[in-house]
Order: sequence, then C-alpha cells, then structure tokens
Amino acid sequence: MCSEGAFLCQHLPGDVTPGELERLLWVVVALALIADVVTTFVGLNLGLSESNPAARGAIEDHGLAGMLALKAFAVTVGLVCRPLLERPYRPIVPAGLAVPWLVAAALNTYMISAVV
Repeated sequence: MCSEGAFLCQHLPGDVTPGELERLLWVVVALALIADVVTTFVGLNLGLSESNPAARGAIEDHGLAGMLALKAFAVTVGLVCRPLLERPYRPIVPAGLAVPWLVAAALNTYMISAVV
C-alpha cells in the first residue's frame, strides 16, 4: 500500500493491473449473465417461479427479450456510472454486476437439482 497525495494505492497480487482486473471481471459479467439467464429459463420450464419481481414482470410480459433487456439496462447503468469512479476503483462495477448474477445462477442450479 502506498500514499499518493490524499489517495491510497493498493497493488494487486502478482502483476495484475486494475485495468487487467477490470477486463477479466467484464468477462465474468458476461458468463454470469449467461448462466443466470439459462438457469432461470431452465427452472421456469421445470415449473419453478422467478422470485425477483422485476425479472418476473419482464419475463411475463416479454419473455427472453424482457429478461435480456433488464440485464442490458443493468449493464448500461454500470457503464454510465463507471467513469464516476477513480480508475483504480473501476473494477468494482463489473464485480457488482457479476456477484449477484453468479449467486442467482448458483441458487437456480440448486433449485433445479432439487426438482430433477
């Protein structure tokens, strides 16, 4: 850890830069998004229900397109807010998108395994 003026700097393990970490996390966002959407629709086809009211409404009204629009909106909000952060802290944006979607995909997988 170092101090540059009023900001604290942290070096990541190894030679990973914040920019490289952010790029990696955007890949994780894409994979998490796909995992969440696929497991959601597999679960719905097995008779499970969507517990997120916003997603449930989007799916009921517009199906897969509604779900993808909801995800696209979330990614857009992240991309619009990203420049508001100092460069070293920008990886928090994709992490903030990926973590809930990974948790949702894991819960969906658990629920699917319970009914299969």
